[in-house]
Amino acid sequence: MSLSIHPDIIPLKESIISTRRDIHQHPELAFNEHRTAKLVADRLRALGFDVEEKVGKTGVVGTLAGGSPGPTIALRADMDALPMQETGDLPYKSVNDGVMHACGHDGHTAMLLGAAEALVPYQQKLCGTVRFLFQPAEEGHHGAKYMVEDGALEGVSEVYGLHLWNYQPYGTVGVQAGPIMACADKFNITVRGTGGHGAAPQGTVDAVFVASHLVVALQSVVSRNTNPLESAVVSVGQINGGSNFNIIADTVTLCGTARAYTEENRQLIQEKMKAITEGVGATFGATIELDYQEGYPVTINAPAPTATVQRAARTIAGDGAKPPYLSMGGEDFSYFANEVPGCYFFIGSAPTDREPMSVPHHCSHFDIDERALLVGASLYVQIALDTLETQAEA
Repeated sequence: MSLSIHPDIIPLKESIISTRRDIHQHPELAFNEHRTAKLVADRLRALGFDVEEKVGKTGVVGTLAGGSPGPTIALRADMDALPMQETGDLPYKSVNDGVMHACGHDGHTAMLLGAAEALVPYQQKLCGTVRFLFQPAEEGHHGAKYMVEDGALEGVSEVYGLHLWNYQPYGTVGVQAGPIMACADKFNITVRGTGGHGAAPQGTVDAVFVASHLVVALQSVVSRNTNPLESAVVSVGQINGGSNFNIIADTVTLCGTARAYTEENRQLIQEKMKAITEGVGATFGATIELDYQEGYPVTINAPAPTATVQRAARTIAGDGAKPPYLSMGGEDFSYFANEVPGCYFFIGSAPTDREPMSVPHHCSHFDIDERALLVGASLYVQIALDTLETQAEA
């Protein structure tokens, strides 16, 4: 491992870690990040930043204008927690019942605040502006979209975001161009048949039987329609129906998710699901209603900002800079990256004292290797300095 933490981040180590622990102990759900937003705004104002609050409802935007004209880049961190009960035994365990930081957003906020402080001494040397986006409601509530609508990206030429990533070991930075996170869509299907007695199925349309065929048929959407080299998945996560062991159900509901790495496959999945539901319904005499809801778009890393991150990653992580561990998870950073060229990358944070993959994201005992906070903060700083060329000192 050849890590080289940025020299201006090293003195901020205790501050960054304590900030992360404070936010972890006081988690807040989507659009309720009032304490966290106040902490962020107060810290930025104390550093001399121009600060705008209530951007995208509960988001905060801080601006550091350089001493010379130049482009504006944006660095983003999300702030919200999840509706989960924390079961770990951390000394900074959540004090808010039923709410916890189980994904790493507490660390994202702490890293970006650390980077903001580290960049202040460079202000007059920067040829351009750094905009710091502290975003609410990433966990399924489209917070980035609301920030875009409130003008958070006006004048921005590039946007950068990161995620602590327990699927990669400490000391690694995962980055590559192209699709990096999948679209995250949801579907609800209602199968309506004709109920009756379980001992006399004639004359009924068994909604459970029809739903079973439908679940199997839906697996053909990906396996027999998309290119095997292109990632996509359709998963049925819930099936509900029936009222008793001897009654043929007249209604069954299914709920699930569809993920893809391209917009073309996203549209193909919708079209094939519609055709399959109509076909299965016609075959068995049932009425099937498909409610397909598009969620976050595909997150796609643009070539130029990705090259910037790759250079910065090699500076900070050396041979730890590599392609990321990919998943079919969704990310609303996609709303930012759809507006201006962007790059989303991953900071390895798996706890080294536990088995690999034993502390996944969104688990009730989630934690990180806190040394990763210094890596992420260093990357934010390096990206800003590499992008906004510093003036030669007199």
